[in-house]
Amino acid sequence: MQDKVKNNKDSIIRFSVSLPATLLEELDYKITQNGYTSRSELVRDMIREKIVDEKWEKGEGEGTEEYLGVLVIIYDHHQNGLNQKMNKIQHESESVEVLCTTHIHIDHHNCLETLILCGNQPGIEKISIEIAGLLGVKFAKLTRTASFKESI
Repeated sequence: MQDKVKNNKDSIIRFSVSLPATLLEELDYKITQNGYTSRSELVRDMIREKIVDEKWEKGEGEGTEEYLGVLVIIYDHHQNGLNQKMNKIQHESESVEVLCTTHIHIDHHNCLETLILCGNQPGIEKISIEIAGLLGVKFAKLTRTASFKESI
């Protein structure tokens, strides 16, 4: 079966899964709540998420393109020197490239910023932790993903 999958990467293979009735009910509830059109779509997303999580935990990857992350931060823009410190962390990284940033003024004191990061896993984690630890950063969350060069 492995050879068939390798030769037909885009082909769809059907298989059956046995679940207790209560777990199937929860699965169907998630489908409805999250706008999926089928069980298969939800299961594919859950499998992809698990694969990405395991890649990050094991530190697998061949190059800087293997890892992508989106860092969301909320911070007090009146905090003295915070913007300069965040910029310094981003510019001094040798193993991570900041592909894009988005800056939103939430209110008089708070800004929300997203950073799309590309690089190696330890580098992305390091930038995220360094920025999250700065005085004036109120919230920071890293969403981790992979480049999906080979469809998973």
